[in-house]
Amino acid sequence: MPRALISVSDKRGAASFAKALAAQGWEIVSTGGTAHVIDQAGVPVTPIEAVTGFPEIMDGRVKTLHPAVHGALLARRDVTAHMRELQARGFVPIDLVAVNLYPFQETVGRANVKLEEAIEQIDIGGPSMLRSAAKNHSHVVVVVDPNDYDRVLAAIGAGTLSQELRLELATKVFAHTAAYDAAIAQYLGKDEDTFPAMMGLALERTQILRYGENPEQRAALYTSGEGRGFDDLRQLHGKELSFNNLLDVEAATAAVAPWPDRPVCAIIKHTTPCGIALGKSPEEAYRRALETDPKSAFGSVVAFNTVVDAAAAEAMHDLFVEVVVAPRFHDGALSAFGRKKNIRVVELPLPDSRPALDFKRVRGGFLVQDRFALDRDESIWQVVSARQPTVNEWPDLRFAWSAVSSVKSNAILLARDEAAIGIGAGQMSRVDASFLAVHKARDAGKDPAGAVLASDAFFPFADGIEQAAEAGITAVIQPGGSIRDKEVTETADRHDMAMVFTGRRQFRH
Repeated sequence: MPRALISVSDKRGAASFAKALAAQGWEIVSTGGTAHVIDQAGVPVTPIEAVTGFPEIMDGRVKTLHPAVHGALLARRDVTAHMRELQARGFVPIDLVAVNLYPFQETVGRANVKLEEAIEQIDIGGPSMLRSAAKNHSHVVVVVDPNDYDRVLAAIGAGTLSQELRLELATKVFAHTAAYDAAIAQYLGKDEDTFPAMMGLALERTQILRYGENPEQRAALYTSGEGRGFDDLRQLHGKELSFNNLLDVEAATAAVAPWPDRPVCAIIKHTTPCGIALGKSPEEAYRRALETDPKSAFGSVVAFNTVVDAAAAEAMHDLFVEVVVAPRFHDGALSAFGRKKNIRVVELPLPDSRPALDFKRVRGGFLVQDRFALDRDESIWQVVSARQPTVNEWPDLRFAWSAVSSVKSNAILLARDEAAIGIGAGQMSRVDASFLAVHKARDAGKDPAGAVLASDAFFPFADGIEQAAEAGITAVIQPGGSIRDKEVTETADRHDMAMVFTGRRQFRH
């Protein structure tokens, strides 16, 4: 009688799998909670202690780490000496292992998880059984993913359990355990003052994409399972998301994240905003964001930081939008979007402020940095101009400083009444970015006179300030730190402009 060992943390389908195996003449061996679930389903089950002759100890920390288990898994059926030794020691071969691991990634993905909680979710016996079975996959079937239960049952029932399938399942195991260990190492090393000497990435492929940035490039989405990321993405309507859509969705949700308590809308093209504004409602925020640059908004990704209602959805009716993304949508909004078959409607939580690492690919490796986090601490801000900002300029300066953090460098953003009126992004010089922001404002019918300006990095020369003053800008917020700060400030004073230094750069490649 063939023997299967089933010991799973994720118990989806485990009882049905055991029942189907038992119906085909298999003996089922199991542990702890899994054995209880199988027994409750009416399937005869042999407890693991009957195999090992040793009870589970230390609150279940030690139950399968025993030669009766690993000898039964690692013995090669085609090596006579192996089989004789099994028989001499009274060990029975195990022909199938179905194991999945303690939910470490899910546990550490929750907020405020203590180290002790995380440590208890480090599985020891599970990876050991999986690796033993996968190493001996020519003789032992190994299943780590509950989604594979049906195909394994079908192959066993049809007598077509091929070496190709065995190898495929074993390969999946080693990828799974490698990702599991990488996640543990990354979590345990997250508080190190320096970056770890070795780093692993734990990623799961969650979607094959039609193509990459261009049709000739293959593409897929992989997620880390760390929580509040793309593994939580839910598409509610529309065509399949593309590679470029997903890049823009990431930029869009980051752009609206700085305002947790007020409705904001960002309109994204090529991963940078072409419009962003606050409003009293999602609809008003959208209409004001659209006014920033209506031409560029065609074919955009539109993001909200709050629930999208029917009024906001109806307001978007006449604009061609690739994707609309928000934490949640009212039924009325989904009904309105449903009339446009191609628009992609996506629910995705906003990024949180927990520390994390950011990766950028280079040939043969990665650049790794701390993920950018907007610093809104005004205690280090300095008014360096002769004139103080007015009570009307201060809200716009605060808005502009948060909004420019999502614009690609060199980045200049003009704002009035807590809405962007002109954006200059991705320019090779800051004076060109200033010129472009003014041009964009005027092209959209906005007079920049009386607006404020935010710059993501310092002005290396006074020419950008001259450009702003000529357009009628009255106040500037920027990091400061240039060797020409004195000259830049004197230029602002000469034009009676207020200037604030934040002491923080927000440069985005």
